[in-house]
Amino acid sequence: MRNYRFRLTLLIILLSLFIPLAAQASDAEGITTLPEAEHTDIGSELPLWSIIPFVGILLSIAILPLLAPVFWEHHFPKISFAWALVFAIPFLFFYRVDAIHEIVHIYIIDYIPFIILLWGLFTASGGILVRGTMAGSPKVNLTFLIIGTILASWMGTTGASMLLIRPLIRANRKRNYKMHTIIFFIFLVSNIGGSLTPLGDPPLFLGFLHGVPFFWTFNLFPHMSVLALMLFAIYYVVDMILYKKETRQIENENPEPIKVEGIHNLIFLAGIMGAVLLSGVWEAGEMNVLGIHVGIQNITRDVLIVAMGLFSLWTTSKKIRSDNEFTWFPIKEVAYLFAGIFMTIIPALAMLKAGTHGPLGFIVEIVREPSHYFWITGSLSAFLDNAPTYLTFYNLAEGRLGIADADVASILNGALNGNYAVFIDYLKAISAGAVFFGAVTYIGNAPNFMVRSISEESKIKMPSFFGYMLWSVGILVPLFILITLIFFR
Repeated sequence: MRNYRFRLTLLIILLSLFIPLAAQASDAEGITTLPEAEHTDIGSELPLWSIIPFVGILLSIAILPLLAPVFWEHHFPKISFAWALVFAIPFLFFYRVDAIHEIVHIYIIDYIPFIILLWGLFTASGGILVRGTMAGSPKVNLTFLIIGTILASWMGTTGASMLLIRPLIRANRKRNYKMHTIIFFIFLVSNIGGSLTPLGDPPLFLGFLHGVPFFWTFNLFPHMSVLALMLFAIYYVVDMILYKKETRQIENENPEPIKVEGIHNLIFLAGIMGAVLLSGVWEAGEMNVLGIHVGIQNITRDVLIVAMGLFSLWTTSKKIRSDNEFTWFPIKEVAYLFAGIFMTIIPALAMLKAGTHGPLGFIVEIVREPSHYFWITGSLSAFLDNAPTYLTFYNLAEGRLGIADADVASILNGALNGNYAVFIDYLKAISAGAVFFGAVTYIGNAPNFMVRSISEESKIKMPSFFGYMLWSVGILVPLFILITLIFFR
């Protein structure tokens, strides 16, 4: 009873924060009397503090696992749902048709495909088991990081992360110090490695849909290489120091040969990536789903991904998944938490879309140089969904230079010169920022959260939200400054 009263009181307090939002919304001209066919620009009307629920859910993720770990473990879906309601109830009441449209849009266009893709990759990769003994020496761990970084651009950061994280954890089972290895894995495999193709990370795929040639993103190879090589070097030094401090020798006493089982799941992983690519090159028209225009190719993609996941479940023995320590908790945790994040992120994304007319217009206004695009796109991508953040600044760069999507390929291929050449510098900065900065927080990219969850299931003590940021800011930000000086001055 006490818990019930506490939660009810907390919800009432949180809802009271949005009384000013309700007052402002009801005073806005035409908001409550809009006909169903029209939609207002909510991004220019919502106040800046309407992002409080988003901040609240982030703080909950950051603080509650430390202050009340048992409570968080049992109730994090309810906490995510509560923060979603804190925003949704007043938003729906006062913005009505527009609120319904925004909520349905973000779940149909963004959240559902996002979860389907993660589920498919998680399911198929969980059916691949690497048996045998591997000692988690610095050389072995570095090899894992290098292979994962290479694979990430071709099978996606999520696919590469889910494929390699469990073998990496098993290789380091006898190590006392292993948290740093998981953190660098998140940096490299779950984020930075996905820089080279539209299959690597969602923002690059959005660029592909808006006219960026598929292989153009290989122009980020120098940026990614410099950053990855510096991280490889830092990791190797750190791991070597910690390896020498181990209380016991990490060697294979009775080495078993390396053997891969469930390798047929690579076919399903390839099928998933093929479905993603298909949705970018096939124009099949649109369907109206609850008032939202959805591409038939996107629906086809999601159906194919679900089919690949189901085939993986049907054709992979339960023993392989059991020996692989496969559970559904990581994908459930992401689904619950990101359901709340996607709801509460609506005002922040709407403000960015409103450009100079919204409360975040001051941010949009100061973006002028490639270095600005890199840092501001990146900083926002670390906390917001990096795909719409990428698209916002991509459109901003196009608009300032008078470029249409139809001209992008010609500009990037060098067919159009003149003032358009600066667009190439802008796009490199936007692309690198959206991908690289995803490593700064646990929510910067979905596989970050999943890798952390799988690691904690394996009894690896991972840092808290802010604890992780101490690592990421301390290591990555100085390297980002170097990247800026080398490439974006």
